Amino acid sequence: MCELKVILVDGDSHETVMESVTRLVVDGDSVTAYGIFGESETVKGSVKEINFGTGVAILYK
Repeated sequence: MCELKVILVDGDSHETVMESVTRLVVDGDSVTAYGIFGESETVKGSVKEINFGTGVAILYK
């Protein structure tokens, strides 16, 4: 299974939103990340990049 680490970039700040993410859902200006155990985290922002090779998804606020 391919799991991602989701990072939120806000200017010069980089915050890890969640690790072991298996699903991302974009709804307008919000992105919800779902983890392997069903937990979720919703943040305001947009998807900038998803890199399955490194296992990182970058969101911009």
